Amino acid sequence: MPKFFIKTNQINNNKIQITGEDVKHIVQVLRAKKGEELNICNIDNGTNYIATIEQIGKEEILCNILKQIENFSESNVQVTLFQGLPKADKMEYIIQKNTELGIKTITPVIMKRCVVKLDAKDVNKKIERWQKIAESAAKQSGRNIIPNIENPITIQELAKKVNEFDILILAYENENKNTLKSELQNIKNVQNLKIGIVIGPEGGLDIQEVDILKDSGAKVVTLGTRILRTETASIMIISNIIYEYEI
Repeated sequence: MPKFFIKTNQINNNKIQITGEDVKHIVQVLRAKKGEELNICNIDNGTNYIATIEQIGKEEILCNILKQIENFSESNVQVTLFQGLPKADKMEYIIQKNTELGIKTITPVIMKRCVVKLDAKDVNKKIERWQKIAESAAKQSGRNIIPNIENPITIQELAKKVNEFDILILAYENENKNTLKSELQNIKNVQNLKIGIVIGPEGGLDIQEVDILKDSGAKVVTLGTRILRTETASIMIISNIIYEYEI
């Protein structure tokens, strides 16, 4: 059953008002009719409902709440991805797949070897598009939240955020001793983990960037003997986090 996101102000007297692009999707794509059921999530508090369509208008759909349901799709491990800014299609793929895997926040990072150079005028449009991709992936995967896509930051700004996490993991192709597995096992008994992941762009991380983050407390790890693409590395790490703490 498809999931749709609403906010608290769209709920009134056991009724839910659906507006915006979701109306078009429900009517034109799903071809839903009056009386059909929808899975609706309040992103303000993560509450899920089963509701039936009561009225279908051109700009809004009114639903009647049948029942509140439990949904345990969200992990108690909060993972934030700091992604070295890659080409547009790769960034979209990264956002989509990491959203499906349970990421909480994605922050683009401007690094020395980034091929893409964002114009200040384009940032808002990019963030808006990336946020829509995250929303679509969150709906598809049955999430209770939509990951937040934040504005791009620099390495220096990222270094100031290291202490916000229980661990900030920096994947670096030239590290050959310290493993992701060992770092995750070191924090296994910590509750409500906040984990940060740093991935370089297509050209990788510059050694000066590695040193800045390492000096700030980041844990530099190897992801194995094979060099992974920038769009693969974060998926590999978060999959290991799921294995260690969820399954």
